[in-house]
Amino acid sequence: MGAWEKNIRKVVPYVAGEQPKKPNMVKLNTNECPYPPAPAVEAVIKNMDTDEFRLYPDQTVGPLVRALAEFYGVSDDMVFVGVGSDDVIANAFLTFFNSDKPILFPNITYSFYPVWADLYRIPYETPAVDSEFRINPSDYYKENGGIIFPNPNAPTSICEPLSFVEDIMEHNKDSVVIVDEAYIDFGGKSAISLIDKYENMLVVQTFSKSRSMAGMRIGFAIGNKKLIKAMQDVKYSINSYTMNMPSIQAGVEAVKDKEYFEKTTAKIVATREASKKRLTELGFTYPDSKANFIFATHKDYDMTDMFKYLREKDVYVRHWDNPLIKDYLRITVGTDAEMDRLFQVIEEYMSIN
Repeated sequence: MGAWEKNIRKVVPYVAGEQPKKPNMVKLNTNECPYPPAPAVEAVIKNMDTDEFRLYPDQTVGPLVRALAEFYGVSDDMVFVGVGSDDVIANAFLTFFNSDKPILFPNITYSFYPVWADLYRIPYETPAVDSEFRINPSDYYKENGGIIFPNPNAPTSICEPLSFVEDIMEHNKDSVVIVDEAYIDFGGKSAISLIDKYENMLVVQTFSKSRSMAGMRIGFAIGNKKLIKAMQDVKYSINSYTMNMPSIQAGVEAVKDKEYFEKTTAKIVATREASKKRLTELGFTYPDSKANFIFATHKDYDMTDMFKYLREKDVYVRHWDNPLIKDYLRITVGTDAEMDRLFQVIEEYMSIN
């Protein structure tokens, strides 16, 4: 090893779901929306003045911040926009988690959290979820340097009520608590309604799921203006121009079309509920999903083997080698036709095993 190599920061990176590009495949592994963005998004992209690309975008992301503030009924200075919710959360880790005390997040949760903690050298502890994959609020009553948890949780799909969030907030007045709501639009109640009550709470959401814009990379946080100002200061100390111009303009149009947003999420919820019934008929069990995916297992079949069989048939779902969840598949809710194909292949697998 060369002397210069000793100073390289070494981390184990986050591993995202694979992104295959095959004709006629069924891609149910990364929780993308199966429907296109709002019609006005396509229009704004087609009519975009490319001469503007030679100019820097609005570093404040002003038009999108204003649209989000209006949609969620908050002031502009309570909104932070980043390049996907991953960028927003990474910024929040860097901004708020600077104590010698460990931050807390569940042992089964979004697997990017420990990566950020290791990258920024933040100590952390991971309280275990119970046998039904539920988070125990009392595990978060102890002294800490901050808390983050998804609601609904990923990959378990379990959504807790606002009383659960308030329980954690009431016991953590001295640290920042981040509620990661990537999947909240599919059945839960957002903690944004609690922002005025808890000045140390930050709520993070994304355009990647319910707004059909994973490829545009838009995420945002809503919180007390002091929290948002602190995040802006960190952002401007790294890269002032993080959000590109097309994403800003397309994001505004996506927010404005509330009717399309609600129709799309309703279709996904309807397909999810129908898929739960199909899974039950096939003998699967799963937590009651309030997300756009289902976390399913089957006592009579090896999920690793089923995952491989599905993949061979170009039906992609998500599976982890983690011993705690290796017996589960995370299945994104696609279109009705995509789910029919999934169940067809599962039945094929069961018929030969």
